[in-house]
Amino acid sequence: MSQLSRSGLELRNIARFYLARLRERLWLKPLISCVLSLIAAVVAGLADHLGAGQSFPDISAESIETLLSIISTSMLVIAVFAVGAMLSAYASASNSATPRSFPLVVGDDVSQNALSTFIGAFIFSIVGLIAVLNGFYDNPGRFILFIITIIVFAFVILSFIRWVDRIARLGRLGHTIDKVEAATDAALKLRARLPTLGAAKATSTGQGIAIFPKDAGYVQNIHIAKLQAIAEQNDCKICVCTPPGAFVSPGKPMAFISKKDIPEESNIVEEVIDAFVIGGERTFESDPRFGLIVLSEIASRALSPAVNDAGTAIDIIGTFVRLFVHWAQALEEDGGLDAEYDRVAIPAITINDMFDDAFNAIARDGASSVQVMIRLQKALHCLTLLEHDEMKQAAILHAKLALRYAEESLKLPEELEIVQSVAKYSVPE
Repeated sequence: MSQLSRSGLELRNIARFYLARLRERLWLKPLISCVLSLIAAVVAGLADHLGAGQSFPDISAESIETLLSIISTSMLVIAVFAVGAMLSAYASASNSATPRSFPLVVGDDVSQNALSTFIGAFIFSIVGLIAVLNGFYDNPGRFILFIITIIVFAFVILSFIRWVDRIARLGRLGHTIDKVEAATDAALKLRARLPTLGAAKATSTGQGIAIFPKDAGYVQNIHIAKLQAIAEQNDCKICVCTPPGAFVSPGKPMAFISKKDIPEESNIVEEVIDAFVIGGERTFESDPRFGLIVLSEIASRALSPAVNDAGTAIDIIGTFVRLFVHWAQALEEDGGLDAEYDRVAIPAITINDMFDDAFNAIARDGASSVQVMIRLQKALHCLTLLEHDEMKQAAILHAKLALRYAEESLKLPEELEIVQSVAKYSVPE
């Protein structure tokens, strides 16, 4: 892969991060829809200045007034109903899955687009109605406004139908799992192509001047290109010791600058700190381990005595197999790239850490369920068959751990024998 392609991946990573933050803001799309509605109402008035009034059909103001009145009366009610249904779906998703999945559920494009359409149609109808009642439009303007109104009405109907289909699934556990899987898969593939986000691999803890964050929180994203520019300008190297997902605090260094001293007039420390995006919560876009943890949390909740849903845990185990297969495939296609940002070093994500995030909680909480233990051993055996030595070793290690949990928790010798017979394929003698 060329340096241009690697730069594109790094830019795409940054873009995905900020676009995801925008999707979590429910006000953004309704605001855009309102602005477009105002523009549409004004555009209809511009038709009066085309000088071709006789070529437009004569649309009575009363018919347009009636149509706009119907839209304005119904859209506000539908918008309020949509907000209530969306809030119920959000609460259901948080309660049935995990609160950590909320950003993905609230960022659902279909629901936000539908709400934006309803609010935008309401604003358009009010503005158009005021303009019509005050004689703002002549014959051409009324005709254009009538066409726009028909288009808006048709768009509202289609959006409502799509939204009803989506809202029926939005709060369901399966839909939430699919959303988390998609976000985790995208983050894993990107990290497989850029294991160190385009920087060099950090082989040891940094040495030099320590950089401390100003506040406590999670590293949500790192602007590696910005760090590279800072290092080039100051003729130094920067070693990042807190990758995305790490928790930092003012007493813990998050990076080191390979310089003995910094001139008093230099602002390099502030520039390095500004290259880190730190927030109160972990995010999915730059932190693939967080997605694995969220899926594992959903499985653990399903395995709790209050829920007792082994099927969900088994489904998530299969999800983990898909994710790690995609990870291995992405590594095979684009892994082992040379570092583009050679003055910045960052620790690479390890497969053993990802296996800990994915399988440890399930092995512990599902140890007393023979169905879960059998499926877990089969899944780990599948991962040992991939042509990836590090993944094979990690799968064997976690298969042994899961077997130990089963030996401590399964009460019937017959059930334990079944699990042991399955485990022998992934746990060598």
